[in-house]
Formats: sequence, structure tokens, C-alpha cells
Amino acid sequence: MNALAATSRNFRHAARLLGLDSKVEMSLLIPFREIKVECTIPKDDGTLVSYVGFRVQHDNARGPMKGGIRYHPEVDPDEVNALAQLMTWKSAVADIPYGGAKGGIGCNPGDLSKSELERLTRVFTQKIHDLIGVHTDVPAPDMGTNAQTMAWILDEYSKFHGHSPAVVTGKPIDLGGSLGREAATGRGVVFAAEALLAEHGKAIKGLTFAIQGFGNVGSWAAKLIHERGGKVIAVSDITGAVKNPNGIDIPELLRHKESTGSMKDFQGADSMDANELLVHKCDVLIPCALGGVLHRGNAADVKAKFIIEAANHPTDPEADEILAKKGVVVLPDIYANSGGVTVSYFEWVQNIQGFMWDEQQVNRTLQNYMTRAFHNIKNMCQTHDCNLRMGAFTLGVSRVARATLLRGWEA
Repeated sequence: MNALAATSRNFRHAARLLGLDSKVEMSLLIPFREIKVECTIPKDDGTLVSYVGFRVQHDNARGPMKGGIRYHPEVDPDEVNALAQLMTWKSAVADIPYGGAKGGIGCNPGDLSKSELERLTRVFTQKIHDLIGVHTDVPAPDMGTNAQTMAWILDEYSKFHGHSPAVVTGKPIDLGGSLGREAATGRGVVFAAEALLAEHGKAIKGLTFAIQGFGNVGSWAAKLIHERGGKVIAVSDITGAVKNPNGIDIPELLRHKESTGSMKDFQGADSMDANELLVHKCDVLIPCALGGVLHRGNAADVKAKFIIEAANHPTDPEADEILAKKGVVVLPDIYANSGGVTVSYFEWVQNIQGFMWDEQQVNRTLQNYMTRAFHNIKNMCQTHDCNLRMGAFTLGVSRVARATLLRGWEA
């Protein structure tokens, strides 16, 4: 099942549990605006090339729309639509005053030089500058984009609208980016894991963890778990996978990957089949990579007791059902990976106020938001007698529905 179908299915299930009016349900599902633009740029060799860019603005009942921009060859309207909708519910679950949006350009950033990427980003910004804004729609980095991409968007947007640091988040610190933003998603995953484990009378210290994906989110999660005394016994990324039943020295693995660009030949662990990581024996499994990695074919073999969804949509609905029957507790993506958008909100607030926070304040406030959101989800689970995924969806959807009706939407 693709991301759009799975997201819509979860939304409809939540709408039924909440008893939403069918007209309200339909209005919440339909995006506010879908944008498609052609971005034509000269390449370094002088030839012209054209890329298609998208921005889906899903809902603005609770505040400006918010969501990343990804550069990836497989960016398509369905995927962008699903992720924009997820951002709406995610912002509401985190209880930050945003709606949802998502964008992307169908390109392979690895095939483009830095100057080509800059030209592409500036042309895309020129095409959408009048549809984004500090109080309208606030982009952020995503797959294939980074702080430099946001700097180019900020600069191009400011040519039309004057200096506007709050128009994007995930910027370089020197241009108004927030301290703590780089680690925010991974740190939020760890705070979410702590809240869940505390509910079960456990703590990170002494438990075993397997982490799929060792990019920004996975590496920060692994580092923070290691610091808290958790035992990371298996890690994988696109370059390979390693395991050590006594625990991997994460700082050493980070140094190895930074110097070699790969997991291969790391002396502190044995190599393993990357596919085996998802079914490796551990207490907590954290998928931090692509969607759909847990499915009907492997869910029955999962040995972890807890799954923390750091990636977007890593668990298919069919896998969800199998895992539930096995008694595996799944902490859903729309809560577990919301640390990034939460600290993006803090960055936006700092930019609007023109007053920057120290990193300790960012991290402390993030922990407060993540812990409070978990308890709000648990309350919804008790109210609707449902699992954590539906607890999160009913929490997010109910908040957006209430805001929509309070603003005077006529059913």
C-alpha cells in the first residue's frame, strides 16, 4: 500500500472513531491548494534542462502551512499529497500552530553541481514566492535538501518581499537558524522513546536497540541512546550493516563513517545482511530510512518488543495488524518523528521575535512538547479504546476538525 492510500486509510479510521460528519471529513481530506511548476535552468555546459516542481498545501485551519521540500527522482504528486496531509496531523499532534504542506522537485541532486542546484532552487522559489510566506506556508529541508537550500530560498524570497528569515526553517545558524535544529528529529525520537518506555516501567539504559538508517536522524538517535546507556547492537544504511551483541561504540562508528563514507570495514562490529536488521533480536527497533520497510513479508519475523517510527510511513497497514497480534508496541511516525517540525516551530518563533534561544532552552522545550504529546495520545487511546497509531491520528484529526468548525466552516 502506498503512502497516500495508507494515510487516507488511517485518517478515515480516525474520522469514524471520532464520529465526524461526512462533509467535515471530506473537507479535511481535500488539499487547500496543489501547485505544479516547470523549472527550466541552464546547466553548467550551457544546455537547458527542465524539472517539475510541486508544492501541496493541505490545510491552514490551525496556522500557516508547514512542510519540507525534497529533491528526489521519484517525487510525484501522490507522494507529496500524502506527506502534506501527514504534516497537518503531525503539527496538530505536536500541538504547534501549523497546518501541513509538502513540496519537491523531481531531480537527482547527486547529478547536479552546486551552482546548478542553486539555479534550480532560485527558479523554483521565483515560481512559488507569492504562494509561500511567513504567515502562509513555511518550507523546510527534506530528503536531498539542506540548510544551504533554505539559504537560497530565503535569499530569493527576500528579493521579492524584503528580509524574511521566518519564511523557511532549517536555515544555517548565521542566517537565523535555530541551535539544536540539526539534531531535533533524532533527539525527538529519543524523547518519544523515553516517554513510551517509562509507560512500561523501562528506561533506555540497559535495553538493546537496532537502528535502520544512519543518516541525520538515525545517527543522532544512536548517539543519544548510546550516551544514555542504551546498547545499540545493530545499525544499517545504504553502504552496509554492522552488529555487535555487546553494543556498538557509536562515536567510533560515526568517526569511521565520516572518514571512509561507509559502514564497511568497521573494526568494532561484524558485518551483517542489511535486510536482517529489521528482524534482528533486540528490545527496540527504530526504522529511520525509507517508507514501507515493514510489510506482510517480514512483520511476523520482527523480534523487537517496541518499534519507534523515526521514518515516514515505515510500517504498512498489513504489517501493523501482524505486529499488533504479536504484541509489538508501535509508536507512530506522526508523533515519533515530530521533533524536527517542533524545533522548526521554535526557529520560526525566534525569527519573528528577533530573539534567539540557547541550545539548552531548545532541547528542554522540545522534551516538554514530546512528553506532553505522548500523554495526550495515551488519553485518546483510552477514550477510543485504540492503539497508539489511532490515538495519534484521532488526536491530530480532532484538533484540526475543531479548529475548522470554530473558524465558521458551514457543514
